[in-house]
Amino acid sequence: MKPNPTKLWTAEDVLALSRGYQGSCVLAAAAELDLFLPLADGPLAADAVANRLHCDPRGLTVLLDALAALQLLEKGANGYSLAPGIAATLTPGGGQSVLAMAQHQTNCLHRWDQLARVVKTGRPAERSPSLLGETGDQAAFIGAMDNTSAPFADTVIRAVVPPEFTHVLDVGGASGTWTMAFLRACPAATAVLFDLPPVIPMADRRLAAAGLRDRVRLVAGDFANDPLPAGADLAWVSAIVHQNSREQNRSLFAKVFAALAPAGRIAIRDILMDRSRTSPLPGALFAVNMLVATEGGGTFTFDELREDLAATGFTQAAVLRHDAAMNSIVVARK
Repeated sequence: MKPNPTKLWTAEDVLALSRGYQGSCVLAAAAELDLFLPLADGPLAADAVANRLHCDPRGLTVLLDALAALQLLEKGANGYSLAPGIAATLTPGGGQSVLAMAQHQTNCLHRWDQLARVVKTGRPAERSPSLLGETGDQAAFIGAMDNTSAPFADTVIRAVVPPEFTHVLDVGGASGTWTMAFLRACPAATAVLFDLPPVIPMADRRLAAAGLRDRVRLVAGDFANDPLPAGADLAWVSAIVHQNSREQNRSLFAKVFAALAPAGRIAIRDILMDRSRTSPLPGALFAVNMLVATEGGGTFTFDELREDLAATGFTQAAVLRHDAAMNSIVVARK
């Protein structure tokens, strides 16, 4: 293993890192308030924005000025307006909107703020709803998964789809981003999307809008407690294993094994760590995210996933795609 070059840290380097939360918190607050939407139609004065969002005028003005200093907004004689690209990325209807992920990151920030206590006690961070409420937070999480997956889904799926694939089981399929990518790649295939009951209507709407609803069976359930729908020749387990401990993953893999048709395959999309667990950097930081958010989740090496797959009956485990972030793919056969 090639060692990383040693960085010579200065006092300013350390202080700059310690201040890194500030811009993130400004953006997170704006996203949680959905502050960019009132400005989508043109400039507004601070008091007008405060009135529309039912915010304290002083607090809202300070936040607007900070957003302008970060160049997310522009401040002029007519008030505050969106900087170029912000309508597309940070309003609900933007063509490249990542608003849901920005809103989801507010909840992540609340948990990361408790990191020292989590490390001290070994217990996950305390959870409390954002201003969006529990339902809004769940919708933001589901939307965030689409924000991060949709731009890459078709490319990633091309590395996964076997010639004999006819029926995919999308475990924890959220609003259908990956199901749709599979069905676009295989026009003759069908799918089952399995997720929690509140998520199923979100998938129903998106699949119908994409013209793919008639090729998908939607099944509500909890993969931690319920058996999985049987009969698929490919099971897609996307961004799930990091939420679990290894014991929980073995339980999940056993359910997938039982649900698959003979000779079916499992494909796992997630972060893949090297043996040192210090690379890739996004994986090391994501392990912290799982530390504060879950009882036993983390990021795993290929060897660990292979061992856990083998323990539940899978063979021929291999890495089909290696990625520095969440788009590594591990496959194995029943």
